[in-house]
Amino acid sequence: MTEQTVAMYCFIDDLLTKTRPVWARPDDKRRHLSDAQVLTTALVAARYFGGNLVLGRRYMEQHWGQKRLDKSGFSRQLHALADTLAGLFATFGSLLKALHTDSRYVIDSFPVAVCHNTRIPRCQLLTGKAYHGKCASKRCWFYGFKVQVVATTDGVPVELYVHAGSEADQTGLRALAPDLPAGSVLYTDAGYTDYAGEDLCEEATGNRQQTARKKNSTRPHAPHENFLLQHFRKSIETCFSQLTARFPKKIHAVTAEGFVLKIVLFIFVHAIDKAGI
Repeated sequence: MTEQTVAMYCFIDDLLTKTRPVWARPDDKRRHLSDAQVLTTALVAARYFGGNLVLGRRYMEQHWGQKRLDKSGFSRQLHALADTLAGLFATFGSLLKALHTDSRYVIDSFPVAVCHNTRIPRCQLLTGKAYHGKCASKRCWFYGFKVQVVATTDGVPVELYVHAGSEADQTGLRALAPDLPAGSVLYTDAGYTDYAGEDLCEEATGNRQQTARKKNSTRPHAPHENFLLQHFRKSIETCFSQLTARFPKKIHAVTAEGFVLKIVLFIFVHAIDKAGI
């Protein structure tokens, strides 16, 4: 745990130094903690304490001599770094894609419920039917967000997009617009079926989208293509099982933005862990 914490701090500090001209923030001498310390504390909380920021802060203060900062002050500083965190993950994902010479990627989505279905009328974190979605693979309804994740065939997340639970997978894919290296292949399940989108993707980027076909599809795949789809899609299922195992039984958050921020932290720290940092 000690070695991983040091590695994460050095890694985040180096990424911030590299990206500072893009995501620059004015220095404030009144701040008790640097941006690298705040982000490292949040990642430590996501990696070892189920996203509990209080336990993460306590660990950093007791074991690393980090200056004390009250809960509200830490939360404000962390929320101010939400865009920075997303930028750092995008930069890290670009590095991972550059190292992934296989150029094969998999995309899928998984639901993250904010509450049990029986508590939807009393939910104060989210409101509206836009967040009431259906998970076809689990054959259940949920109330919350749907997370689109692009991962390598080794199961390392490189891109993500969080949207309302009722939105279709095709809508999430279009909003995400994966930025993959030229000549890449993106494997998807049947829920992403969009013939026009597949043709446009190949024409505009030179990348191919291999979508699992239904039995009545007008564009059936060859047997070898179906084999590759089934083979490589196993990696995303393993990635999701490992990723959701990091989630606590209930993600504690006061606002919807804070809830999404914790989801990003869990995915970021999972990518860091899978990358061997």
